[in-house]
Amino acid sequence: MPAKLISPIATNVLQAGAIPVGDGNGNFSTSAFAQNLTDRKGSGRVDANLAIGTLFGYYYIDQFSLNNPYPVATVPGFSATTKGRTQVINIGNTKSLGSSAVNEARIGYLRVHDFLNNPTGGTNTKLSALGFSTNPATGGILPLDPATEGLPEMDFQSFNIGVPSRILGLVENTYQASDNFSKLVGTHSLTFGGSFHYTQLAEQLHNIENGYFFFNGTSETGIDFADFLLGAPGAFQQGQTPAANTRSYYLGAFAQDSWRARPNLTLNYGVRWDVISPWWEQHNEIETLKLGEQSVKFPNSPRGWVFPGDPGIPKTIAPVRWGNFAPRLGLAYSPNVSQGFLGKLFGGPDQTSIRVGYGMFYSAFEGAYDFSVIGDAPYGAFYSSIVPPSFDSPYQNRGTGTLSSNPFPANFNPPSNIPASVFGTIGTSPAFNPSNRVPYAEQYEVSVQRQLRPADLLTLSYVGTQGHHLLVTQEANPVVHALCVADPACVPGGEPSYDRGPFSSHDPADIANGLNQFASEGYFSAIGNSAYNSFQIDFRHNSGPLQLLLGYTYSKSLDDASGFGEQVNPFNPQLSRGLSSFDIRHNFVVSYTYQLPFGKLGGPRQLTSGWQLSGVTTFSSGLPVYIFENDDRSLLGTPFAGPLPLGIDTPNFAGGSVHIFNPRNTSRQYFDTTGFSPETLGQLGTARRRFFAGPGINNFNVALAKNTRFGERYNLEFRAEFFNLFNHTQFANVQGNFNATTSFGQVTTARDPRIGQLALKFAF
Repeated sequence: MPAKLISPIATNVLQAGAIPVGDGNGNFSTSAFAQNLTDRKGSGRVDANLAIGTLFGYYYIDQFSLNNPYPVATVPGFSATTKGRTQVINIGNTKSLGSSAVNEARIGYLRVHDFLNNPTGGTNTKLSALGFSTNPATGGILPLDPATEGLPEMDFQSFNIGVPSRILGLVENTYQASDNFSKLVGTHSLTFGGSFHYTQLAEQLHNIENGYFFFNGTSETGIDFADFLLGAPGAFQQGQTPAANTRSYYLGAFAQDSWRARPNLTLNYGVRWDVISPWWEQHNEIETLKLGEQSVKFPNSPRGWVFPGDPGIPKTIAPVRWGNFAPRLGLAYSPNVSQGFLGKLFGGPDQTSIRVGYGMFYSAFEGAYDFSVIGDAPYGAFYSSIVPPSFDSPYQNRGTGTLSSNPFPANFNPPSNIPASVFGTIGTSPAFNPSNRVPYAEQYEVSVQRQLRPADLLTLSYVGTQGHHLLVTQEANPVVHALCVADPACVPGGEPSYDRGPFSSHDPADIANGLNQFASEGYFSAIGNSAYNSFQIDFRHNSGPLQLLLGYTYSKSLDDASGFGEQVNPFNPQLSRGLSSFDIRHNFVVSYTYQLPFGKLGGPRQLTSGWQLSGVTTFSSGLPVYIFENDDRSLLGTPFAGPLPLGIDTPNFAGGSVHIFNPRNTSRQYFDTTGFSPETLGQLGTARRRFFAGPGINNFNVALAKNTRFGERYNLEFRAEFFNLFNHTQFANVQGNFNATTSFGQVTTARDPRIGQLALKFAF
């Protein structure tokens, strides 16, 4: 690249040593920077037998300080500290009421006070000294917190640099009370109870106050680092967020009975009632999307951008549901047969047991979604470029020089008549769907357990879980294909907001004035589903010197999205269904302990006795490979619909099975990439995100121990432990990013090699 084309900012960043020389593949490693953790814990408990019952009080405190050289950046020079304190108080009372009834009551308090990612490195420079404009009038970056001003965070495809962009102060208080009453009535064991907890969460987020640049190779050259040298970022973000005071509560009650219907038959049945509130903000400083509705709280808000207090929008955004009843049913049966075919199959009394169980279980929403939706207009401001930004003046269009409105500093106390211009184009502001219901799971199991011999126990089980109303991320405002095709300005990663729908206005006057426009917008919607089914074998042997546990699971897990921030298809979420990110098809584990019979050889007892060999051996399938394409060739404009800058694009796949290689023989190549091709412009790729497994595990962990006793009071234990005893290479992640042209399909990391350690312990 000619030196005259290199951006002065890129030159300054390189001269400052912010990007060290790697291995040529985007990887950098050093042991020169230590991570230091100081952690102090303490606890105490008091018990007393009083007339009111058995009373206890418990207190726990954990205080820590972490100095992390890599809090966000993957290279040194941008360290940060995290400090925190956790305290727990529990008080309980157990009271016997006659000979057949017991009542247990508890109250508890939990407090967490953390301050995360406070920069200690990289803040010794100013934006202006690096070449950035700090004049908002000309499209420059306005530093929003001088105390943490430094090199803005910059994300590349395989590494990132810069001062941490999201500094967080957090205080959480949880108050809890519960009471359970149990009573024996004949062959019935009855239990009734209830619980309540209330959580206060105060968050002070310093949200990308220096700015945040993305270099993903889609801007100019197809190479992320080359785009950086040219000063051609793919996207830019900046934000400013007020303190958020969020709240939630839970109320639950249950009744259950364990009925010993016959000596060899026990039935368990019951029901639980759960009231689970979505999170809300104490001052209603939160927003959401509701198609077609005009806010009355802020009349100049874009249509569809609404707030608690608007018609049909409660403070919790989605209503609290009061009809969540969850039945439970269980059966334990021991066939009492000893002759004939059934006797041979099941054995005599107490040798075989059959168990069947089913239950529904409601769950709370992740608190992380609330963290993502706070701080948007008019309660704070968040800017994400919708056109290719300039490097030195990122509020300026790199191609045309047109300036975008800079919303900073934000007004944290907006009046109801705040003008429409303050909202600007709303983007990267995911919203909690007002129609959401709390997630729940159905769990079921059938197992047969057989005692083969006094020392052997075999269990065969079928276990499954079906998840419903799981919270996923869905693009709420995808690009309208017909508008994009007719618009030369509609390009991957730079789709104009007026080419989107259904929230963006297509009125020419609104487009001309930049009003009622939305960029990429996400919905946190409870529309996800999952399914896990498995066959499990468990064998236990315990006799003499040998204790053996053998387990094998054959399973399959499917879902629409496996984690917070993973998007689903915006038009048909079921098209996103595939292997879960944690799916492991085969998992075989053996653990054992064997007392070595060296004592039978004779010789001094203290030398030959007390030897023990133990270990854990694992053979398992690998986790699925995540296939994606992050260049937005689908022209749906989804990269920023969720909390992660990752869209739903995948490459095309020719079909059939994927040919797997042994990376030891192919220079780290794990699968054949010839069946994959770039996504057709304007269409989603045909490859599923996860449809084949990565490298498995073949691992032996072994320990040799010797216990030597000296009299009755003293014991000396020697241990030699080896992890990955045979030093078998255990590959980890496989690069599934189709745009990573030099490493697509290759293993990028490995698990630990053989590690050995010796230890002595003296007990007295």
